[in-house]
Amino acid sequence: MSTPASTKHTKLGSEDSIRRGPPVEVVRYGPGKRINHWVTAISLILLLLSGLAMFHPSLFFLTELFGGGQMTRWIHPWIGVVLFISFFILFAQLWKLNIPNRDDVKWASQISDVIGGNEENLPELGKYNAGQKFIFWGMASLIIVLIVTGIMAWEQYFGQLTSIPTQRIALLVHSLAAVAIILIFMLHVYAAIWTRGTIRAMTRGTVTGGWAWRHHRKWLKDMAGRGRIDPTK
Repeated sequence: MSTPASTKHTKLGSEDSIRRGPPVEVVRYGPGKRINHWVTAISLILLLLSGLAMFHPSLFFLTELFGGGQMTRWIHPWIGVVLFISFFILFAQLWKLNIPNRDDVKWASQISDVIGGNEENLPELGKYNAGQKFIFWGMASLIIVLIVTGIMAWEQYFGQLTSIPTQRIALLVHSLAAVAIILIFMLHVYAAIWTRGTIRAMTRGTVTGGWAWRHHRKWLKDMAGRGRIDPTK
């Protein structure tokens, strides 16, 4: 892949840049976004465990992970606050890149080619595909529902502001949203494992040039066209 001779080199190691190699690597996420991502993921897992512990008596043993029933009941909403803040820091940085476009419609309509690995039949994509955008917006919507209903049912601080019937409805909606976000989270993890080479983007921050060319070619071409190329690896 060539770039104009007049193009200036970008800062070494900066996000959304190409490292010449060999081998060619692409910096997909900087340290800040990776830390943010893992805080969000760990918070979601802790909420899953503590929420299930309070959901049914057969799962009460999970409270031992948090120091007992009372501690679990106290810490669960605070972890929810951490999740909300952490995810929406990411949201503020990534929402524009996740706006759906025509390429996403075509990608989704050819999902059989995605599953079959025939990506040469698919349109060239930017940094995120339709599946990733679905997960992003699904997570954002459900986290809003969870934080709102969670506050409505947070007896310690907001119990006087909502009636018992309202709290019961809020808890029902909260539980349904929790089930939905667990399913989306599982889909996210499965997709990351299924698409080989994806996980290193959130561990090392980079993907291979071949991975970027195969899965997000428009993003790679855009970086090359804008001179987002490190002079050395």
